[in-house]
Amino acid sequence: YYGQIVGSIIGNGRADRFIVRLCELIKRLAVDKLHIVGDLFDRGPRPDRILDSLMAHHQVDIQWGNHDVVWMGAAAGSPLCIMTVLKTTLAYNNLDTLEGGYGISLRRLERFAQHTYADSDVSRWLPHADQRTAAGDLTAAARMHKAVTIMMLKLEAQVIARNPDFDLQGRDFLNHIDFAAGTVDYFGTTYPLLDCDFPTVDRANPAALTADEEKITAELVRSFAESERLQRHVQFLYAHGAFYKMCNGNLLYHGAVPMTGDGAFAAIRFEGTARSGKQLFDYCDRRARQGYSAPAGSPARLAGQDFLWYLWCGRLSPLFGRSAMTTFERLYVADPATHEEVKDPYYTWYNDEAACRRILAEFGLPGTSHIVNGHVPVREKNGESPIKGGGRLVVIDGGFCRAYHEKTGIAGYTLVYSSHGMSLRTHQPFENTAKAVQENLDILSRVDVVDDNHTDRVLVEHVDEGANLHAQVADLHRLISAYRTGLIKEQPTKDTIW
Repeated sequence: YYGQIVGSIIGNGRADRFIVRLCELIKRLAVDKLHIVGDLFDRGPRPDRILDSLMAHHQVDIQWGNHDVVWMGAAAGSPLCIMTVLKTTLAYNNLDTLEGGYGISLRRLERFAQHTYADSDVSRWLPHADQRTAAGDLTAAARMHKAVTIMMLKLEAQVIARNPDFDLQGRDFLNHIDFAAGTVDYFGTTYPLLDCDFPTVDRANPAALTADEEKITAELVRSFAESERLQRHVQFLYAHGAFYKMCNGNLLYHGAVPMTGDGAFAAIRFEGTARSGKQLFDYCDRRARQGYSAPAGSPARLAGQDFLWYLWCGRLSPLFGRSAMTTFERLYVADPATHEEVKDPYYTWYNDEAACRRILAEFGLPGTSHIVNGHVPVREKNGESPIKGGGRLVVIDGGFCRAYHEKTGIAGYTLVYSSHGMSLRTHQPFENTAKAVQENLDILSRVDVVDDNHTDRVLVEHVDEGANLHAQVADLHRLISAYRTGLIKEQPTKDTIW
């Protein structure tokens, strides 16, 4: 009987599709819930394809990363977020994501850059191209990269000026350049600029866009808004994503819980109110949604879009967790001391078990729970462990992106939570499909137990889904009791006889 079924599948030329569907069924049964701890964008050539796959998954949630929120801001219509996205895309020569994935044309930008920076030295703006995929002359991309960088710096100065709460004064660098001397006042220290070519900057008003830059910006805002596929993906991020998630006694978030040097939760003041810990996370989640959902053109929407950019790179942003995004310094200042991005004290304290337990308690979870953290790749090849705080915290960013393989020595982590406990899968780089088939090589993974159940296995009734099922059963019992005592009566059928 079974042989006839298999023979029929093969005889009708459906074997390949049958095998694919069977594998998909196995994957679905094996993975009940999929959690993504941030940074879907900017970490590979085609994030749009990854999002298409995630949207087809039966149950998935996303804890936003700082690279995700800046794309969310770009889709919402923030000119600064759009320029930031473009700068990163051009810096890594990932134009296929925008043009092929989202149908966003850069033709006007390219013509502007070719004309404006035709005689400029753009060697500092050459993309960090993957030699395995790079092809052709990268000079055009470099000119666009420089054009976008200047527009981004102008828009940064505007956003910093209208948001004193961000505490980023001094990082509006165009306002601190002595164009005649070719220097920048960097927080009280004067440095010579590595590039003094600013053909579109008005010395009297450095933050102002030129007429051509205004047209380019307006066209890009319209293109991002009209990209149906991008809007669909960002709506998915909002619907299935959040700043953090608590699931089955585990706390999941991307970046950091801002802390002070003595291990206390850092209080950050926005809109006249200081917040820390969980209250800060809830506030950031609300402001991030405001940037996309508030009425178009309203002050609330503009403020929310500015906040999405702050979450990308702000000094005390829980999604960034560093002293500064030193983009300007790396391009314009030679002193390597200015390039350093100092990590939040959180990244020292998360090695301390007591500090991890304080974070769990802040979110209402017991000290036996776990924190699942992303954002900062674990440099395993240098001996760093992804398990922190006496086993209370697990960093699952091992560098899935090919660009990080050399730094981490691995190709990423997957954390698996099952009835037997929690285990971390460490993946080795996957070269290509052809080699895997020809040499019978699969993705090699090492399994490390993070926390196992020494006594009884975890059952469905012990997890969040079990609590939901218990609640449904209790509701059914109450419904039956109400029917039996006459509080409710059986509803007649919809059929009516005259």
